[in-house]
Amino acid sequence: MTKKADFNAEEWAKVVEGPMLAGMRVITADRGGTIRESLAMGQVYTQARRQQGGSELLDELVASPPAMDPNRVRSVGDVGQASSEGLREAVRLLQEKASPEEVDAYKGFVRAVADAVARAHKEGGFLGVGAKEVSADEQAALDDIEATLS
Repeated sequence: MTKKADFNAEEWAKVVEGPMLAGMRVITADRGGTIRESLAMGQVYTQARRQQGGSELLDELVASPPAMDPNRVRSVGDVGQASSEGLREAVRLLQEKASPEEVDAYKGFVRAVADAVARAHKEGGFLGVGAKEVSADEQAALDDIEATLS
């Protein structure tokens, strides 16, 4: 089983950053709901902490405070591009050091974070009537994340 100790500090920071970048990619895809979406991201982490034991790697990941390097986004200038690059780096590192099952579990966690954010706030409509659970821009962000993880 792969552990945090199998990574140096810089590598581990990239692994930890991946789910947060995916969540931020969806949050910034559409206006509105930022607080609800941020709370939804936190709830996925909380839920994962309660379900510990399936993967030591994921247990250590969700025990680490979610973090994102703001300089990454500033240097790239676009959250979407920073998200794609960061997720690719994290998955590459995991593929080098972790089992295929652990890589799949990580990807599943990233998908869960992004999906929870997308569904946290209905978009459009009037007083909730006609609102969509996931906006077209959020769906495009989810599709981009999925393509990056594939």
